[in-house]
Amino acid sequence: MKSATEYLWFETRQPREFVNITERVRDVVRQSGIREGMVLVSAMHITASVYVNDDERGLIGDIERWADRLAPPGDYAHHHSGESNGDAHLKNLLLGHQVLLPVTAGELDLGPWEQVFYAEFDGQRRKRVIVKAIGE
Repeated sequence: MKSATEYLWFETRQPREFVNITERVRDVVRQSGIREGMVLVSAMHITASVYVNDDERGLIGDIERWADRLAPPGDYAHHHSGESNGDAHLKNLLLGHQVLLPVTAGELDLGPWEQVFYAEFDGQRRKRVIVKAIGE
C-alpha cells in the first residue's frame, strides 16, 4: 500500500471564509500515483471545517446562516478562558473537521456537483489542512 501526504496552508483575509479546495485535493491525488484508494482531507484546527457540497453561492450563504443559527456568535463559557471564538468551535462540530473521499482510476471520484470546501470560522491567521491519500 502506498500513501502520500500534503499540507494545504491558508491565511484567510476574513475571519470567516469558505474556500473551494477541490482542485488542490485533486492535484494531490494525481501526484500521489495512487490508482485505487481513499483520500482523507482534514482541517488541523478546531475552528475550521472540511465538508463536501455544491459550489453555489446561494447555498454557501445558506450554510453560513444555518451554522450561525445553530451556533450564533455570542457569550460562551469558553470565552471565560480569554478566547472569543466559542461559536467557531461549535461550527466545526456542525460541519465536521474531515472527509474521506474515494480515489478511482487515479482520480478523485466525486459526484457531478460535489466539491470539497475548507470553511474557516476564526481566520486571518495561518492554518493548514492535511490531505492524505492511501491506496494502491
